Amino acid sequence: MSFYLFIKSTMIWFIIAFFAVLNGILRENILTPYLGKLIALPVSGITLSLLIFTITYLFFDLFAKHRKPTYISIGFLWVSMTLIFEFIFGHYVIGKSWIELFQVFNLFEGNLFILALFTSFISPLLVSQIKK
Repeated sequence: MSFYLFIKSTMIWFIIAFFAVLNGILRENILTPYLGKLIALPVSGITLSLLIFTITYLFFDLFAKHRKPTYISIGFLWVSMTLIFEFIFGHYVIGKSWIELFQVFNLFEGNLFILALFTSFISPLLVSQIKK
């Protein structure tokens, strides 16, 4: 991946991150009080995954045409940046414990963060196939 493509991919990730934070605020302030945590978490996870895919689709033309390994690299970059943000921001800025942070992987409580990570990883490649 070229430096220029890295910068463009990172800029798109920041757009995704912005909407992910808004999604979390919406979940905590609107969905959870009205629907309860058990329903709000999966709804929020699905919404975030749809946002990630939609943003990838809308900004895909910035990537230009590349080969499959490049799109996989972009997906890996987005997953890495998301995990770094989730844990570093969550622990050092918000002050959550590491145990609390690892709850994002708890499917039994309805948390679909893993779906959002999968969507981040696969969206660049999937959109490249759709927009051929």
